[in-house]
Amino acid sequence: MDARELDYDLPPELIAQEPASRRDESRLLVYRRATGELSHHVFADLPGLVDALAVVNDTRVVPARIPIERPRGEVLLLERVDGDVWEALARPTRKLRAGERYGEVELLEHLGEGRWRVRLSGEPHGATPLPPYITTPLADPARYQTVYAREAGSAAAPTAGLHFTPELLARLDVERVTLHVGLDTFRPLQAEVVEEHAIHGERYEVSAVAWERISAAPKVLAVGTTTVRVLETLARDAPLAGRTELFITPGFEFRRVDHLLTNFHLPRSTLLALVMAFAGIEETRRLYAVAIEERYRFYSFGDAMLLL
Repeated sequence: MDARELDYDLPPELIAQEPASRRDESRLLVYRRATGELSHHVFADLPGLVDALAVVNDTRVVPARIPIERPRGEVLLLERVDGDVWEALARPTRKLRAGERYGEVELLEHLGEGRWRVRLSGEPHGATPLPPYITTPLADPARYQTVYAREAGSAAAPTAGLHFTPELLARLDVERVTLHVGLDTFRPLQAEVVEEHAIHGERYEVSAVAWERISAAPKVLAVGTTTVRVLETLARDAPLAGRTELFITPGFEFRRVDHLLTNFHLPRSTLLALVMAFAGIEETRRLYAVAIEERYRFYSFGDAMLLL
């Protein structure tokens, strides 16, 4: 697949800078794959639209954005390797040196592509790691966590889950998995041929009881692309805990995900490739064109799409 097939033009004003005033008041574009029917809803309508086991990713975002003063820059923690050692992105990489300490962070080894192995003094106490396209300060850091977040370890939120309230969850049959969101979820494509993009992998864990329920469910709704990666990894007889390097592109055979709930993703992203694999390339382009025409809000704090 040519990476240019993942391009689209988005008016900048449609990039959501703040979350909706209430989580479940965001809009929901619904697409029924069997008929091609489109309809427009609010997120609170979800329980009446789908009859399936809803599987959520209960990872919790780490306060991972740590500023450094000299040279002025930052360290973004990606993943705890062992104890106080983390993998991180650091900038400005060309001015940083292995063996040097920058505030609470000691740089141990440059891994390439701006990635470093670092040692952190104590637990992370940085800022919320908002994506760079969000330039408005976040008044309440809790709004970049799902209401069901439990297992700390992510450098970004599984954003499809940001729309849920406790009351809405109570109206659904819900099961949990964990995938700690790292570099692969938000790193842009690095190749002109989509399938040649290198995946670094992300850690996941699912309990035996949860996987038994998910395996036996007549229908499964995956809440977010990170949940899809976990479920489709396990559907290929992977262990219940480990790292997944599953890269889902058009032509992929879905074995456990029947419905997908997701936000609107950046151009040339692995997440958009996954959505195209699930809904179809031309169908996804049509959905995005409709969303833009109808002035849906895009990206992390934006609106959602339900693919049935």
